[in-house]
Amino acid sequence: MAYTKLILENPKTGHIKEAPVGFSWTVLFFGFFPPLFRGDWKWTIIIFLLSCLTICFSNLIFMFIYNKLYIKDLVGAGFKVKSVGMGAIDQISQKVGIKLSTIEST
Repeated sequence: MAYTKLILENPKTGHIKEAPVGFSWTVLFFGFFPPLFRGDWKWTIIIFLLSCLTICFSNLIFMFIYNKLYIKDLVGAGFKVKSVGMGAIDQISQKVGIKLSTIEST
C-alpha cells in the first residue's frame, strides 16, 4: 500500500488529528520528535527513554510500529475516521489491527 493517512475527529470535542498509516521514516530519523510534535506525550517519553538506553537502536523497531500505536491510542480516546487519504477503510483497519469506525456511521 502506498503512503496513506487518516483524518480522525473526536465527535465529542470536534478536535481533528492526522495520522499516517504504515512505516514511519520520521521516527527512524528523528526518534521521539514526531510523537512530541503530535502531542503524543506517552510515546514521546517511552521512545525517548528507550532511545537513550539503546543508543537509538530502538528507533529501528519503532519506525515499524509507531504509527499503528498512535492510531490505536487515538481510537481509544474516542476519535473516529473522518476521511482516508488513499485506500479503503477496511484495508487500513486490517493493517492497524482494530475496527475503525467512521463519523458517518454514528
